[in-house]
Amino acid sequence: MILIFVFPQRSYEDEGKSGSEGSEDDDYVPYVPVKIRKQQMLQKMLRLRGKAVDEEQKDSGEEQRDEEEGLGPRSNISLLDQHQHLKEKAEARKESAKEKQLKEEEKILESVAEGRALMSVKEMAKGIIYDDPIKTSWKAPRYILNMPETRHERARKKFHILVDGEGIPPPIKSFREMKFPPAILKGLKKKGIIHPTPIQIQGIPTRELARQTHGIIEYYCKMLEEEGAPQLRTALCIGGMSVKEQMEVVKHGVHMMVATPGRLMDLLQKKMVSLDICRYLALDEADRMIDMGFEEDIRTIFSYFKGQRQTLLFSATMPKKIQNFAKSALVKPITINVGRAGAASLDVIQEVEYVKEEAKMVYLLECLQKTPPPVLIFAEKKADVDAIHEYLLLKGVEAVAIHGGKDQEERTKAIEAFKEGKKDVLVATDVASKGLDFPAIQHVVNYDMPEEIENYVHRIGRTGRSGKTGIATTFINKGCDESVLMDLKALLVEAKQKVPPVLQVLQTGDETMLDIGGERGCTFCGGLGHRITDCPKLEAMQTKQVTNIGRKDYLAHSSMDF
Repeated sequence: MILIFVFPQRSYEDEGKSGSEGSEDDDYVPYVPVKIRKQQMLQKMLRLRGKAVDEEQKDSGEEQRDEEEGLGPRSNISLLDQHQHLKEKAEARKESAKEKQLKEEEKILESVAEGRALMSVKEMAKGIIYDDPIKTSWKAPRYILNMPETRHERARKKFHILVDGEGIPPPIKSFREMKFPPAILKGLKKKGIIHPTPIQIQGIPTRELARQTHGIIEYYCKMLEEEGAPQLRTALCIGGMSVKEQMEVVKHGVHMMVATPGRLMDLLQKKMVSLDICRYLALDEADRMIDMGFEEDIRTIFSYFKGQRQTLLFSATMPKKIQNFAKSALVKPITINVGRAGAASLDVIQEVEYVKEEAKMVYLLECLQKTPPPVLIFAEKKADVDAIHEYLLLKGVEAVAIHGGKDQEERTKAIEAFKEGKKDVLVATDVASKGLDFPAIQHVVNYDMPEEIENYVHRIGRTGRSGKTGIATTFINKGCDESVLMDLKALLVEAKQKVPPVLQVLQTGDETMLDIGGERGCTFCGGLGHRITDCPKLEAMQTKQVTNIGRKDYLAHSSMDF
């Protein structure tokens, strides 16, 4: 509150009065009404604000004059120098925007990162940290180890092999130099496998379904036994089969076990199986396991290990989120990629066609005429799989179908009939896109675009294998998510494939923002058409978490429930 004192003028007559009266007049303060005081206070505030505005306008005017002077022609600076100066200023502003974007993405990635390491409970409780990888007896031939590193780099560059880590072994171009026993070499030759693939040159993975992996292991164990080696026992533990039959093999002792997470965890909890002396663990399609809700099962399985082990993770796609998660369990890890992880195979001709929803079924028959059988047809929903299967049977096409709604025996029979060539077409959901290995698939048809670009890569990866060329046809329409279509467009451009006009018109805004921080695209899902700040998969996950707030799970929720 502001008080204003007003001293009125005194008349000459008052000057002659007594001193006492004068002192009373000096102490007199006139009353100012509240309304007038408010007006006076408001006027003062307006005067102060007007002065501040004038100063700001003066400063901005000076800055504007400085900018105009900087932008305008100068007598001592050429137009070329002015252009270069303006270009540098624009690039500096762009760099600051990129740095801001990177910091925001790092915060998002940290917020979704798993806090717990992928280690056993004993290791975390006792603070056990391994500084060196587990020691193995295998070593590359001495003459290969003595070769210069430049030779190894040339070999990796030739086969598009990307490696990262410490103590990387040299690439080996033949199975004989890999020191395989003669029995294994003989078995490979019988199967027509003469030269290793690029991923096998740097490391020998096996990315197959559990049953197929077990069959391959049994084949080579039998070859070793025929050549006089000791018998190696293997066990297959998967859901949908009798536990009693599987335990008949396990109770006699096994050297190798191929299992699904749910069944293995069940056997461990019932103490039917022990991992006390297990020293080798391979996770196939590790990223998909974690995405599909098997993360807790994997952690439970890790808690049963008693000592250090060698851990290997194989997948066609490996986003940075999963890489960081995996590295928490590995000691001096080595990353091996043939090309970019999550990239489509260059041996696959990708054709994307705009087809209306009501015309898909009829157009499907035309697509089947592109190549001879066998053909794989993928659909997102089980109902669509059944509808396509029924339609093809009515049209006289030899077809079988598999999805999660069918029992294990029915799926096994369908897969065997398709593999043996008794059926020409297999209709399936994404259950057949991961791990299943079908020989000589000529054509893959995506009846609909999957919700995630990772599933698209897995689907089309069923064809174009072992150096052969395959065709992948994908139906899209206005019902597809634009974010996934942007990822598809970027994938086609990367693989130097034809981009249809319907995808060419899609724009992502600033294309330069897609390739910052040394990594292109989204670090969460691996899509090339967006960044993590616009990731639909992350948004869906966060929405699901929000909807589950307040709900308490009174029952266990893991792969055992399904």
